Order: sequence, then C-alpha cells, then structure tokens
Amino acid sequence: MASSIQKHTDVTYLEALAEAGENIFQHDIIQNLPDDEKKRLEEKLQQELPEEMKKEQIRKAFQLAVIKGMKEAVQPHHAMTPDAVAMFMGYLVEKLTSKKESLALLDPAAGTVNLLSAVLNQIPKETIAYGTEVDETLLKIAYVLSNLQEHDVELFHQDSIENLASPEADVVVSDLPVGYYPKDDVAESFRLKAEEGHSYLHHLMIEKSMSHLKPGGFFVLLIPNFIFESEEASALHQFIKDEAVILGLLQLPDSMFKSGQFGKSIWLLQKKGPETVQPGQALLAELPSFSNQEALLDMMKQMDKWFKEEGFAP
Repeated sequence: MASSIQKHTDVTYLEALAEAGENIFQHDIIQNLPDDEKKRLEEKLQQELPEEMKKEQIRKAFQLAVIKGMKEAVQPHHAMTPDAVAMFMGYLVEKLTSKKESLALLDPAAGTVNLLSAVLNQIPKETIAYGTEVDETLLKIAYVLSNLQEHDVELFHQDSIENLASPEADVVVSDLPVGYYPKDDVAESFRLKAEEGHSYLHHLMIEKSMSHLKPGGFFVLLIPNFIFESEEASALHQFIKDEAVILGLLQLPDSMFKSGQFGKSIWLLQKKGPETVQPGQALLAELPSFSNQEALLDMMKQMDKWFKEEGFAP
C-alpha cells in the first residue's frame, strides 16, 4: 500500500507508510488515487488484513517497512534501535518500576516510537507515554503506530532541547541521538554547554530530560560507549554526580556493531529524590550475544537477583 501511495502521489516511501497506516486504522483508502488503484487497494485491505493482530506483530511489521524506507534516504539519527535491545530495555523498565501502580514514560527522541512501543508492550500496568520528535515524517508514523497498537501516547512535534512540553515522567527511555546541537543560543542556558563551539546534543538531551523526570525517576538510555571519553566527559560526570545515582551500565555485545568504535551500552540512572538510595553495588555487566539464549537467561537470572536485593522488585 505504501509503495502504491508513493508511486501515485509523489511522496517519499516513509511519508506513504504513514498514510498507509492511517488507511489501516480507518479501514478505508483516504488518499486521492486513480479509481482502479483505489479499488485494488480497498480489495486488498478487505482480503489481507487479519481481523486481529497482536501489538508486537503490528510494531514489527511497521519496523520492517520503516527499515525499507530508510534505505532510500537514511539519516544517521534515523537508525532503528535493534529489536533485541528494545525488548531488553523494556525488561529493565519493567523491573525498575515493578512496585509502581501506574507509570508515565518519556522518550525525548521518539522517532517512529518503535522503542517506546516495544517497552509499552512489556509493561502490564496502566501506562501513559510521551514522545517528542523534531522530524515530521517520523512523527506521522509514530502517530499511526501508536493508534494501531492502541497505546496511550501523547506526541509532540518539537525540538526537545529547545522546548520539551511533556509533563514529568517516572522513566525516560531513549536511544540517545548523538552529535552536535546547532543552536548555540539555546545551549547557552545549559550546564552541559560546550566551552567553545557547538555543544553535544546527547549531553543537552540528558540535562533537559533530567528536568522532566520526577524525583526518584529512572533513566534507561542507550548510549554510545565513547560518551565517557569525549573532551566534555568530565562535565557530564559531574552533572550526573550532582543530579542522580548510577544504578548500572550494561555493555552490548561487540557482535552487534560493525566495529568497536560504534559500540553501545544501556545506562541506568536514578534521579536524586527523598527516597533515592545509592545501590550497594552497581549493576555492571558485558551482555552476552542475544542469540545465545542460555547465556542471556543466566545473565537475566543474576539481574533479577540484583533488582530484588536493591529493593526495586518484590
């Protein structure tokens, strides 16, 4: 359907994918297409759409279509969070918040909400989510993907460094975009602004998100390993020391990345609050390959034990 819309309306594949998602949601072809093509798509919609689809099936189908679309016009910050990593981050959010009755999540770089919805699909309790995205096309896909999965998501079309309009959240979960932030005048008011030149986008996003996290709230962030080695690393370290406690750092297997320099880790932080306690021992681990189920299950057993010992899980 997306390919047909792209062909007949002269839009990009990703824009057409958002339109196709809206058609599925409305159960109708709402674009102005040639009559014979519209009729063909209407028939396909009736014949091929299953009566019932699980949320994860919808998310994965869209994920594959988005990856196809990104081959056309990929931008570095558009890269999709690997599926196994998104699922694992969902597991971590669920463990950290298992004692809470309801939950508010925030992703300040939501993209198509693939990561956010992968997390939401693993949380059994009542949850509302907020997603901020500066790219309008990705936001349109996020909108239809949230609707089709029936998730309670509020989406904001904005630059989350300059203007983060979401309410406070219990958890910030994000695949942190990496690079330089071009608006020096906006960065000027941040503690983590660069001494000279453009500031790091990823540093500013951590600082801004911290201000939208409730006291005692959690960060579950996918970060590049080099974040601790840049020339601004000492300022970030001091900021985190002042504002939060480090709960853990889980290094993803090298086999997931083309080379070591692109390696990433999952960083777990808790914002300081009246009940925040420094963990007896931080959760530090190198994760095994996600295809090695036995080793991964063994690692998760050890993590389950840590969550219980540190009082996060009952």
